[in-house]
Amino acid sequence: MNRLLEIRGLSVQYSRPGRQSPMTALDGIDLDVDSGETMGIVGESGSGKTTLGNVILGLVRPVAGSVLLNGESILAATPRRRRQLSRDLQIIFQDPYGSLNPMRTVGQTLEEPLLAHLSLPRRQRRDRVADALDRVGLERQDGGRYPGSFSGGQRQRIAIARALMLDPKLVVCDEAVSALDLSIQSQILNLLRSLQQELGLTLLFISHDLAVVRYMSDRVTVLHHGNVAERGTAEQVCTRPTDPYTQRLLAAAPTPGGTRWRSAGSAGYEVRA
Repeated sequence: MNRLLEIRGLSVQYSRPGRQSPMTALDGIDLDVDSGETMGIVGESGSGKTTLGNVILGLVRPVAGSVLLNGESILAATPRRRRQLSRDLQIIFQDPYGSLNPMRTVGQTLEEPLLAHLSLPRRQRRDRVADALDRVGLERQDGGRYPGSFSGGQRQRIAIARALMLDPKLVVCDEAVSALDLSIQSQILNLLRSLQQELGLTLLFISHDLAVVRYMSDRVTVLHHGNVAERGTAEQVCTRPTDPYTQRLLAAAPTPGGTRWRSAGSAGYEVRA
C-alpha cells in the first residue's frame, strides 16, 4: 500500500490559566496510515485522540513534529495551500445534531464545499448533491428539507455525505457513532465500510470503544495520556493486548450477556444482547 499519512514526533501542549506549566496533550507521537486502510485511534477521555485528529485537520498547532500527507507537509503549507489541502481532509463529527446548520436545508449544506472549492454550474451541483444523498441511503428530495426533520442516524448520514462531497483522501471520524443508539450505530458503521470499499477511502477512526474500533479498523493505535501505549493489527490489539492499559480498557468494556459486538458475516455488523 502507498503511505498516505506520516506523523513523526508530534507534540501538543495547552496552556492552563493560573498554572505555570502547560498540559501536554500529545508527546512525541509517531503514526503511519496507508491509503485505503482504517486506522483506529482508541483511548479514554483525555488520551489525546481528538487532539491528534485536530492537528491533522489544521485546527490545532503542535509545538513539535511533522505531519505529511502524500509526502507534503501540512504544517508548513501556506494558508492558500492549506485551503486547497482541506479538500483532501474531511471530518465526521460526533454530534449529528450540532454539526448541521438548522437554518440551512440539507441541499444547501451539501453544496457549501462545492461552492467553496469547485466552479460548477448550478445544475451539476444539484446533481452531485442528489447523488451524495442517494449514496448514503437517503432520498434525493431530502435535499429540500431542514436538519430538524431528520433522526439522529439520518443526520449522521447527511454529515457523511457532506464529508465526501469533495472526494477526500482522508476522513477523520471523531467518535462518529458514539452519540447514536446501538442499532443505529451498526447501520452507520456498515455504511462507512461500504463507502470505503466503493470509494477507496482512508479513515482515521477515533473512538473510546474498542469493540467498535476492532470491527472498523485494519490497525489500531492505543493512546494513553498523550503517548502511544500499544499498536498493531485490530485483531492483535483487541484480543491479545500486551500493554496493561489496553488490557484495562478491554476489561472495562461493557459486555452484557457476553460479547457485545460480533461480526455477522455477510450481514456485516450486529448487536448481540
